[in-house]
Formats: sequence, C-alpha cells, structure tokens
Amino acid sequence: MTRVAPAPAFGFLAVMVVTAFALAIGVGSVALDPATVLRALAGSGDATARGIVQGLRLPRAVAAFATGGSLALAGAILQVLLRNPLADPYVLGVSGGAAVGALIAMLVGAAAWATPVGAFAGAVASTAIVFVLARSSGAWSPIRLLLTGVIIASGWGALVALILSLAPETQLRGMLFWLIGDLSSAPAAWTPLAILAVGIAVVLPFARDLNALARGESVAAALGVAVTRLPWLMFSLAALLTAVAVTTAGAIGFVGLIVPHGVRLLFGNDQKIALPASVLTGGALLLAADTLARTAVAPSQLPVGIVTALVGVPVFLYLLLRER
Repeated sequence: MTRVAPAPAFGFLAVMVVTAFALAIGVGSVALDPATVLRALAGSGDATARGIVQGLRLPRAVAAFATGGSLALAGAILQVLLRNPLADPYVLGVSGGAAVGALIAMLVGAAAWATPVGAFAGAVASTAIVFVLARSSGAWSPIRLLLTGVIIASGWGALVALILSLAPETQLRGMLFWLIGDLSSAPAAWTPLAILAVGIAVVLPFARDLNALARGESVAAALGVAVTRLPWLMFSLAALLTAVAVTTAGAIGFVGLIVPHGVRLLFGNDQKIALPASVLTGGALLLAADTLARTAVAPSQLPVGIVTALVGVPVFLYLLLRER
C-alpha cells in the first residue's frame, strides 16, 4: 500500500511547505529579501517590513495553509469513507449551506463579523440536514449520503442564484469573490490552523481502521473496526474541517478532490502516510495558488478559487491519464 518510504516523502513535503511559505511572505507588491523577512518575523528591523509581514502576509499565509490542509484532509477522509475517488469536501452540501449563510449576511448589510458567522452556521446546518435525511436503519450508507448531499447542494445552489439576483450591484462583486474563494479578507488565521491540528490528532489514531474500512465494511468488521461509530466520527470531522475552511476563505474548489487523489497515486494508499501527506500538500498548494493570485495581475488580486480551478482541471486530467 506504500509506494515510497515515509522519511523521504515527508522530507520532500516539508521542503515544499517551507518554500511555499517563504514565497508567500516574501513575494508581493513590495518584494522582501529573506534577511528582511527573518528580521520582521523576529520583531526587529524596518517598521514597514514588520507591518507587511506580521500584519498582512503571515496571517494570510497561515490562513491559506490551514484552509488547503483542511480541505485536503476532509477530502481524503471522505474518499475513504465513500470509497469513491471523486468525492470531495463539498459533496455533503457544506459549501452551498455556507454560501447561503454568508450571502444572506452580506445582503442584509450586517457587520463584517457576521459573514463568517453566517457561513459557519450555514455549513453546520447543511451538514445536519444531510445527515438526518441520509440516515436509514440507524446508519448512513455511502451511496445514500452521497446522493442526499448532491440534492441538498443543488437546492443551496438555487438559493444562491436567488440571492444574487436580488442583491444590489454594489454588493455583487464582493459576493462573487467570496463564492469563488478569496483570502484577502480571511478572519483570524490561527483558529483554523488550531482546528486543523486537532483534526490531524483525531484522525491519525484511526489510520489503521480507515485502511480496513477502505476495503469494505465486512472486511473492516472482521478486523475489529467499529463500522457504525467510526464513519459517524469521521464524517463529522470532515464536515467540521470543511465548514471552517469555507468560513475562512469561501468556496475553494478542487483542493479536496485532486490533492488526496494525487497523494494516493504518488505515495500509496496507506492512511498513516496519505492523511498527513494530504494536509501538507493541500496547504502548500493553496499557499502557492494564493501567492500567484496576489501577484499575477498586481496591484489587482484574483480570487484564489480561480487559480485552483485553472490548475486543478489539467492536473486532475493528467493524474487520471497517468493512473490509466
């Protein structure tokens, strides 16, 4: 199940993450050399550089890494539970629910803090609705959960279209940026990072059980896996990670789909490696995408969701052809 040794794999991923952080902090409308960045991180040096690094770029970089890592981890969990490599974190309708909650807050002109609160409330509400409707005979079957999520997501999509049609033109740009995925106004960055760390700590002890569950519930039950409680815990964790990611950066697509798929193709399907590798790869990918979104058309900024989509489509097609 493992295609490469863990030490070289994680060494490569660690270098990739550090490089992505260095570029995210040093590159922008004001270029900062490595020495200036290190002094600013240490709290010394030029006051302007400290303000740029500590006040703007570092929190945004942390938010990007936490969002990408959360989406990738949620995608890896869902693809194992649903036994479907095309499952992604938005399959439960979490993105649509969050979008409706956030857009309603924007439409009524609520305070800035109400947008992430509305997004999180909508994401949690959508997850609860899907779980209640998908429950059958005291359990959730993968196919029933998948179909229910798709239907609920379609309903949220209709509500999003209704809200956009009612919104005044002065609010449409901000709404569309949020829907596509935007890190320029991300809320507190350290909270999603802390939740991601908790998610990793919760899921890693169950890596062996997830390996067994990927082979089917009957095989997992024969190996002593709690096939009733474990999916419930993992689905809840994936929904929480997705809700936090959507609340932080809006609806960013493809990260939760292509990252776990690519990690499995490159590093194998052992969840002890695939889960943390997905977190590191997803975080680095979104860091790089956000850096490109900030600098490609500077001084203007692109929504990071556009970059992930433009990169994600050809990469996913390449991975499919490589697997075939």
